[in-house]
Amino acid sequence: MIPPSGAADFLATAGWPDARVLPLAGDASFRRYFRVVDARRSAVLMDAPPPHEDPRPFLKVAKHLDALGFSAPRALAADLDAGLVLIEDFGDARMREVVDAAPERERAIYAAAVDLLVALHRHHAADLPPYDRSEYLREARLLPEWFTPAAGLAVDGAGYDAAWDAVLAPLYGKSGQGVTVLRDYHAENIMLIEGREGLAALGLLDFQDALAGHPAYDLVSLLQDARRDVPETLEAEMLARYRAAADPAPGFDAAYALLGAQRNAKIVGIFARLAKRDGKRRYLAYLPRVWAYLERDLAHPALAPVKAWFDANIPAAKRGALA
Repeated sequence: MIPPSGAADFLATAGWPDARVLPLAGDASFRRYFRVVDARRSAVLMDAPPPHEDPRPFLKVAKHLDALGFSAPRALAADLDAGLVLIEDFGDARMREVVDAAPERERAIYAAAVDLLVALHRHHAADLPPYDRSEYLREARLLPEWFTPAAGLAVDGAGYDAAWDAVLAPLYGKSGQGVTVLRDYHAENIMLIEGREGLAALGLLDFQDALAGHPAYDLVSLLQDARRDVPETLEAEMLARYRAAADPAPGFDAAYALLGAQRNAKIVGIFARLAKRDGKRRYLAYLPRVWAYLERDLAHPALAPVKAWFDANIPAAKRGALA
């Protein structure tokens, strides 16, 4: 990755004139990240180019999380018109790689990540738009918009919307809009920060799309991770851990299955779009895992109308990888 054209001037103005700029990561959006290093320190340069990206929501949510005592990257400098932000560097110990390299730590690290959600959900949501009916349905529609055409299927779009509307109705309204939903809370967006203790040892990333919504969403994002296998036994144990600590309202397990199915349907559509429209075919490798999660969620009685739609429209042989 080549740094953006204005990076050198931005860093000089920010007090990093002689720093090296090293590629760090890209993601499924237009955002890119670079590590900025000089002799004494390091930071991360976020390139969020307008008009495709806007760093303001990231900065707003980061400030909210930091005020609550969570580790969100603090902004060191920003040029919002250019989409350049210099943020705190949390290092290289990402949850995904740490757990894969040391499986014996998996249970303890997932327990800490669940405990962070319990703590976050004790606070009212940040000042954010609600995760409402229109957003739930817009996301769920990504599957028939992108996956089914790529799979060569003609499906009942109106019936799909009606089925989702019926099952998600209990989550609509103020009762389901109580907490800050980070929306991409999983093993590739959680850092293990050396030198910090307790929940502050978990660094949070990629929350610029946060909304005010249901507490089950981030839990299912963590435990039904599109990019790594989470054993069903671990998922069940961590779900029980959350229940015991948070004492959620009745119907939480149904909401977990509903939001798991909605999220996984969305991801199937997004990964198909990334492959077919954007040429990012590496995302096709994740589809069988996401479909397996989706099938598990659809088995919950609360999903009966949606399961019936899938059974009528998408043959079992088509539920998986795309060519």
